[in-house]
Amino acid sequence: MTSMRTPNSPESRRSFPQAYSETSQTYREIDLDIRTHRNFQSRHVGPSPAEVSEMLKALKLTSLQALVEETVPAKIMSRGPLDLAEALSESEVLGKARRYAGQNQVMKSFIGMGYYGTHTPSVILRNITENPAWYTAYTPYQAEISQGRLEALLNFQTMVMDLTAMPVANASLLDEGTAVAEAIHLSQSVTKNQNATRVLISEDCLPQTIEVIRRRAEPLGIDIVIQNHRDFAFDDRVFAVVVQYPGANGEINDFTELASRAHAAQASVICAADLLALTMLKAPGDWGADIVVGSTQRFGVPMGFGGPHAAYMATRDEFKRNLPGRLVGVSIDANGNPALRLALQTREQHIRRERATSNICTAQVLLAVMASMYGVYHGPEGLKKIAGRTHRLAMIFAEGLKKISLNVTTQNFFDTVTIELKADEAASALKRAVNDYGSNLRAISATQLGISFDETSTRTDVENLWTVFAKATGRALLLDFDNVDKESLEIIPASLRRQTEFMKHPVFNSYHSETEMLRYMYRLQAKDFSLVHSMIPLGSCTMKLNASTEMIPITWPEFNQLHPYQPREQTRGSLAMIHELEGFLREITGFDAISLQPNAGSAGEYAGLLAIRDYHHSRKQGHRNICLIPTSAHGTNPASAVMAGMTVVGVKCDDQGNVDVPDLRARAIEHADKLAALMVTYPSTHGVFEESIKEISEIVHAQGGQVYMDGANFNALVGLCRPGEFGPDVCHLNLHKTFCIPHGGGGPGVGPIGVKAHLTDFLPTEKPGDHRPGPVASAPYGSASILPISWAYISLMGRDGLKAATEVAILNANYMAARLEGHYPILYKGRHGRVAHECIIDLRPLKAASGVDVEDVAKRLQDYGFHAPTMSWPVPGTLMIEPTESESKAELDRFCEAMIAIREEIRELESPTANRENNVLKRAPHTVMEIVSDSWDRPYSREKAAFPKPWVRERKFWPSVARINNPYGDRHFICSCPAVELPPEKN
Repeated sequence: MTSMRTPNSPESRRSFPQAYSETSQTYREIDLDIRTHRNFQSRHVGPSPAEVSEMLKALKLTSLQALVEETVPAKIMSRGPLDLAEALSESEVLGKARRYAGQNQVMKSFIGMGYYGTHTPSVILRNITENPAWYTAYTPYQAEISQGRLEALLNFQTMVMDLTAMPVANASLLDEGTAVAEAIHLSQSVTKNQNATRVLISEDCLPQTIEVIRRRAEPLGIDIVIQNHRDFAFDDRVFAVVVQYPGANGEINDFTELASRAHAAQASVICAADLLALTMLKAPGDWGADIVVGSTQRFGVPMGFGGPHAAYMATRDEFKRNLPGRLVGVSIDANGNPALRLALQTREQHIRRERATSNICTAQVLLAVMASMYGVYHGPEGLKKIAGRTHRLAMIFAEGLKKISLNVTTQNFFDTVTIELKADEAASALKRAVNDYGSNLRAISATQLGISFDETSTRTDVENLWTVFAKATGRALLLDFDNVDKESLEIIPASLRRQTEFMKHPVFNSYHSETEMLRYMYRLQAKDFSLVHSMIPLGSCTMKLNASTEMIPITWPEFNQLHPYQPREQTRGSLAMIHELEGFLREITGFDAISLQPNAGSAGEYAGLLAIRDYHHSRKQGHRNICLIPTSAHGTNPASAVMAGMTVVGVKCDDQGNVDVPDLRARAIEHADKLAALMVTYPSTHGVFEESIKEISEIVHAQGGQVYMDGANFNALVGLCRPGEFGPDVCHLNLHKTFCIPHGGGGPGVGPIGVKAHLTDFLPTEKPGDHRPGPVASAPYGSASILPISWAYISLMGRDGLKAATEVAILNANYMAARLEGHYPILYKGRHGRVAHECIIDLRPLKAASGVDVEDVAKRLQDYGFHAPTMSWPVPGTLMIEPTESESKAELDRFCEAMIAIREEIRELESPTANRENNVLKRAPHTVMEIVSDSWDRPYSREKAAFPKPWVRERKFWPSVARINNPYGDRHFICSCPAVELPPEKN
């Protein structure tokens, strides 16, 4: 018997108020029950209807509509509601996803080309990939509460350094193709020959890498020459060479002599290397490579129809300050204990802007963690066994082909065998025969086929392929697997066999049972702060709910075991879902076309600017190369503009944080003949809706320029405003922010772009031979395997839910601003005194009075159980707070109480007799070891240090290290797992 419930019961509190009569109460309660169960919106949006009413009352407003009218300029509001379907329930969305998945064919892949089958160890799948404690964490800028993730990334760097024999490696890049392009930029930045503009590319590099290089090189005037590496000729125009090891067609080449010739000509050697192969092959650092890049995909990360996967870059020590991406370094904390942190170039775009060496500000942290844990789990001996088995299967297979008189053209190979047939008809027929058997090969040319083996390949695969090849060519099978003399097979030249050991550190040799591995991962997890602990109120970073239902499909094999280059008729389900997502985003943004290929926000910026550049060139206006950028812009904006071949001209902001329209007009007129674009963030980086956005767009258009909108703050627009209607020509979105793909500790991300009709032809190509420009990522749809997350979110929310989420995001921000305003100045507001979805509080006046700076407040927040808001950006000495729509009023109040309590602690230090150095803020955060120590030399109590509010006791998160000594880490640079004690500090 169903129990009766009252409208005010806890179970029904989440539902929006319903009218009911006494006589029909039972039926209405049943209906309410059903709709509550189906209503995902009430689960995604944090505040209940009652809490919404309370917050509106605090703002002296009667409705969300009234708040929107005071916050968002009327002139940019959409003309009507979104033309999207009503929300689906969670079970309906999963059912629809299952139907899409059912349209895909998971075929055994022998395609290779940098993408391989791999077994994700179940202990990693369940406890890392599917674990919100790992995938909801933010980039480890607050290192004291990120030690677990930082250790996993340090393991990643150490593993890469050992396998490549290079002294420095970063903590991941986006994919192999863009990593090679980044290596070329690095080489150009360090070359002593400033006039050199040429790069020599081996024709045996991965074809998708070559296409990405072409796209990246052209705007910068880099001359790309593609040829057989044996034909490389060096002169003073060449600053780098790029080789693949092993080559795309499987051949293992000895590049020792080539490296010597390159170095004699002062050119860098860039090697794209397969890490699994390096367990058997001589390391690139041992034969002369200067930069080694590649993908860690086959270290336990599914192919995922192209991504996401963690690329790597390793290089010489003298190049470390030019290394793009992020680098984990070893330092000490305030008590002298070892501690990890991001080192050297962390967020260098925000400091160097147009002088930055890269626009990369995101990594693939979750995937790098998976790959590093794969290395920890298997250890060096396990990796050798996986590589050796893969190699033996390839050798045995090649022997069988030779026995049926097929021409195996690869002589020295690791896992890839290439065969040459006499007629293209034979190659095509053979490919079809293998496909009918349930597998895919790579068609290298009309007469060449490639077959790549991997961790998932089996003896049965070899035998079945032999049978198919023999039958298709009309030849008798003359070899049996058991009769192959496996011991006598040796095709790797002695000079290229690995002689050096690797991964000797105890971390790679201690956790090979599942029990020990599980405990190790949970020890690291306990050191990391994520959304499972509390809100992460980062301005411009939108750390909202990543719902479990949205995450479930990404682990389905029908989605994550697709090769990005398998025949499209086998991937109909994924393509249908992707195209539906494109349609959603077209409607939400008001743009005419969407490209989902850019696999990070920075990549989206770059792709959007390239579309503008190509548009101008198509109109014979290639001289347009000036990009106007407000001083408040994201640091990646100027870096992206420079990478797109543009020259940056700054535009002032006024005292309210808006673009200075008179200065913009003056700059636009001044550069009218060469104006290419304006990059503008909307709502602004200062957290307000600028009233003049339409006028800004008109000024730029009047001078022949295009308007690029940075969509980092799109969370404040969805369902209310469509940028395609109010001026911008192109806009990138952050699906890892607004559309619920989790941050993963600093990646993965997706940064698609939307464009108006006149720019459609300049979107990146998704398939070879397309009339559009080249790709900006290695895979046609970038990080395709995580796109179901955003598709599910939009489907679950529907048109009304998306709008409601935006309204509540704005409400939450304004409520927090109102609560904090009496304690901290709110730096910028709109015309009616409202902020957008985030606000900036100004701590600068407090420093002179108390000695407390923004870092002290950030570290003290850790004692209260919170991650700090965005520090000192876009304005130094401030905190930028974004609560998102997913946080409840109780959580908002808890954070506000913490900030108000910290203000009282600061007020205590404003006394002339206060100790400006030894106080609760300067000594924050406080670790459990400090609290339980026998000695306590501080003028405040242990309770005040660790439990400043009663509610902290109930959900205490202990930082695992005290405040980190960054200068020490800079003086003693270590970026791998330390095998000895840290060097002592010297005076």
